[in-house]
Amino acid sequence: MSVRDELLQRFLDAASRGDEEALSLMLSQSRELLDQRGEQGWSALMLTARNGHYDAARVLLSNGCDTSVTNRSGQTARDVALFWGHRHIARLLTSSPGHHLRQLLPSTDTEEPDIHFNREILDRMSDRRSDGEWLASRRASPETVFLLFHALSPLVRSGAEREEQIKLCKLRSAAVQELLTSSRTLEVFLGVDKQQQQQDDDDDGMVAWFALSTEDDPTQLLKDKDPSSFFLQEAMPGLLRLSDDDAGVVAQARSVLAWHSRYRFCPTCGGDTKVEEAGYKRTCLRAGCRSLQGVHNTCYPRVDPVVIMLVLHPDGKQCMLGRKKIFPPGMFSCLAGFVEPGETLEAAVRREVQEESGVQVGPVQYLSSQAWPMPSCLMIGCHCVAVTTDIKVDQNEIEEARWFTRQQVCRNAALHQCLSNGCSAVNGCRQNESPNS
Repeated sequence: MSVRDELLQRFLDAASRGDEEALSLMLSQSRELLDQRGEQGWSALMLTARNGHYDAARVLLSNGCDTSVTNRSGQTARDVALFWGHRHIARLLTSSPGHHLRQLLPSTDTEEPDIHFNREILDRMSDRRSDGEWLASRRASPETVFLLFHALSPLVRSGAEREEQIKLCKLRSAAVQELLTSSRTLEVFLGVDKQQQQQDDDDDGMVAWFALSTEDDPTQLLKDKDPSSFFLQEAMPGLLRLSDDDAGVVAQARSVLAWHSRYRFCPTCGGDTKVEEAGYKRTCLRAGCRSLQGVHNTCYPRVDPVVIMLVLHPDGKQCMLGRKKIFPPGMFSCLAGFVEPGETLEAAVRREVQEESGVQVGPVQYLSSQAWPMPSCLMIGCHCVAVTTDIKVDQNEIEEARWFTRQQVCRNAALHQCLSNGCSAVNGCRQNESPNS
């Protein structure tokens, strides 16, 4: 066997095994190997298509191989991929760059999904935040609702219908008079009830909502309150036990209160600040501070954008989920990370996925967003499609990441629902659960 024939045989063998490093190395030394065929008339691209080696096929394509080359049976590499059931590789060989991957993304839905923390039952009425007279009248109204917080924990009570559900304690002005007159109480105007607003356009008929935060002793605060009431100590998963209506209000209130707890002093000069605009602004009291000139985001509640993404496998049949070290045993979730300054959402998705899992991402599609009051984030949900599949976890980022099939995800979601509801089908779900799922 000649040296040339031996080199070609090694190249084709690397393609059959899906050895990306060997293919790249040999092509860097001899590019004429790219479209050459062996004794059986098969090229390296055909062999990767035959054996389902997606990443190896990408290496060959990135080097400019000819997808129209046929074997002795007149089959192209795409024909071979289809024959052996590797449709993800067939899509790779069919379309323009990235188009085959975009086909895996779900069609966009114009209907806004109803997600926990997202429901808006209040009209925030931001135009009233500087109207001291109107706010005072609402504060004194016997119909006004007050929500009490201590250390960002809302006052709640056990739900009567479902044991695991909790409800916000909605207090009236008579129950919070002492707190309203205390200098230690922080007050935030949340808005007015939309439903009541539609029934009565008159200001006097509007039911206003306020959040009150205090550092007073919780045991004293609970005196004369509903005996089933308590301050929700653990935000997660406690806040998930709220109804969608209550969760939407808490998302607003807790986020603003968290900002106040962290920015009591001016971020620009360190001076004292005062609360204005019904709790939606802190103004520096130090004359000459730069924050007093113009509009500065240090004076208003901040929101941190976070991308959270479901990474789809190029075969369209799997998704990647990861777990942090702090997660409960067996819990996996979508990957997520903060958007950095000067970065688009798409770039943030690609960077975070590669940093955490080592997987490269191609097309990115926005899905929906979610308010996340821990402490004040906007979760920006996206779908994206991987262009590489080999997972190399950065242990500083996450503990583990895996590809899961649709069946595994659905089965475990059903099991979780059964466990949450005390369903009699739990044992059946467990019996059907794969030990590796």
